Amino acid sequence: MTRRTPAPFGRRSATVEENRAIGAYRLLVVADPEGPLPRPGQFYMLSTTARWGGGADERPYLPRAFSFLRARGGRLQFLLEDVGPGTRRLAQAGPGETLWLVGPLGIGFAAPGEGRRPLLVGGGIGIVPLAGWQEELGEATTLLGFRDAAHAEAAHLFAGAQVATDDGSLGHRGLVTDLVSRELARGDGPAVYACGPPAMLEAVRALCAAHDAPGQLALESGMACGFGACFGCVVPTRSGFIRLCVDGPVVAAAELETALIAGTGH
Repeated sequence: MTRRTPAPFGRRSATVEENRAIGAYRLLVVADPEGPLPRPGQFYMLSTTARWGGGADERPYLPRAFSFLRARGGRLQFLLEDVGPGTRRLAQAGPGETLWLVGPLGIGFAAPGEGRRPLLVGGGIGIVPLAGWQEELGEATTLLGFRDAAHAEAAHLFAGAQVATDDGSLGHRGLVTDLVSRELARGDGPAVYACGPPAMLEAVRALCAAHDAPGQLALESGMACGFGACFGCVVPTRSGFIRLCVDGPVVAAAELETALIAGTGH
């Protein structure tokens, strides 16, 4: 199974078909009929073709990296949270508006080893790359963590997910890693796939090491280009530095000393 679909050369325009609220997030559906089918875990560099790089402080300057939620019938789905000038502008993009796309980029998830059941772990907006992977795997235990019930509305995008919320407003009260610890304690050899904030990923990495379970972590870092030219997304591993945009964003948990890396995080 290939982990990388090569991106066409250059950027291309894509039309927004839908923009709707999913709890505290926005679901953006974009038509990309000529684009190749991405692999779960890959990402795109996005910007709008209008009103990008304007306003009082001229932000946002650069395109933003986004994992795709699902790719179906020549359409790409993205889940956004309005947390800054780039995400705010994209969250405002209405039907008929055009975006610039570069991608798919990076290396996606690898299939679980023989006899291992997939265990998917997502935190907040980091749930995004796991949706298409769950769909492709067909059967996987899925654990998702959110701040509160409003953010946990996005759990409905998954089949049969177990949910944890920080404030206990939905599902387990506490951290999603509480649920991960229980699953790993079963001792039946899962393969862990995780994406979320650095503290969550570090906890997952440590749990995988403690239970001798293989893990794959989808990391995030600041990216200016998405294809390895700017070296803005370099992170350390046990075997040296890598660029997440070309050597990741999915990295084997065992390759990391820690997931608490400066400049990374959802």
